[in-house]
Amino acid sequence: MATDFTEDNAADAVVDSFADTPDPRLRTVMSSLVHHLHGFVRDVEPTLGEWERAIEFLTAVGQKCDDKRQEFILLSDVLGVSMLVETINARGAPEATASTVLGPFHVVESPRRELGDSIDLLGGGEPCVITGRVRSVDGTSLPGAWLDVWQANDRGFYDVQQPDVQPEGNGRGLFTADGDGAFWFRTVVPSYYPIPTDGPVGRLLTATRRHPYRPAHIHFIVSADGHIPVTTHVFVADSPYIDGDAVFAVKRSLIREFREIDDEDEATRYGVSAPFRLATVEFVLEPREQDG
Repeated sequence: MATDFTEDNAADAVVDSFADTPDPRLRTVMSSLVHHLHGFVRDVEPTLGEWERAIEFLTAVGQKCDDKRQEFILLSDVLGVSMLVETINARGAPEATASTVLGPFHVVESPRRELGDSIDLLGGGEPCVITGRVRSVDGTSLPGAWLDVWQANDRGFYDVQQPDVQPEGNGRGLFTADGDGAFWFRTVVPSYYPIPTDGPVGRLLTATRRHPYRPAHIHFIVSADGHIPVTTHVFVADSPYIDGDAVFAVKRSLIREFREIDDEDEATRYGVSAPFRLATVEFVLEPREQDG
């Protein structure tokens, strides 16, 4: 006999509909999603008009996505979901470098560059040198580690945001560490910046009176054979919003001093002009578990 769909049995009725799902993980995920989503709806009790606006909002988020912009990632970021997923999936070796959000401006492949190259193709910003090393959790250097680097310029924009101003690949580079796991490259000190506010996520921040700013940082994806890659940031210690990142990605272990160096000889050694900023960072990767 048919049973009415009621507030009390709604979640169970939908969960039962997934009973024949062959993938057990998918069945678990969908069952949990339904229970939590129905619980949210019962708690908030949206009007029909409010639910229509919610659907319109999610539709607008999807319509704002393209090959240069991922509004759903942005939504996940500002709700803290991206960082929660990162944190849950980083429960391994506590001494490994902390992971953070990928962000909406990563590209599939950064231009390959040699150690010491500059990723700044424009000039005009405050010169900066980044040096460091990649190692395993046991202290062993990881020669030939790969570092995918990308950042905003000194005005807070990524190349994909200003295709008529910045050449493609500005602020980006794919580097290979040397035989000691060491690396270095030249750039400019990035600026703090607002996340894109010209879409539905920006309107949400305005409606909730939240600021859209991220502190100055450089993105890294660091990987090496036999190790788990890490997606992370290096944050500029004295940047505005270091204590109020709009996407909740700042971790104390990732904040670095960008020291001002006014030594002409050291500037010459790095191929920059004095004064310049120097930051040193060490990336620590966790070994993969060996099968068998």
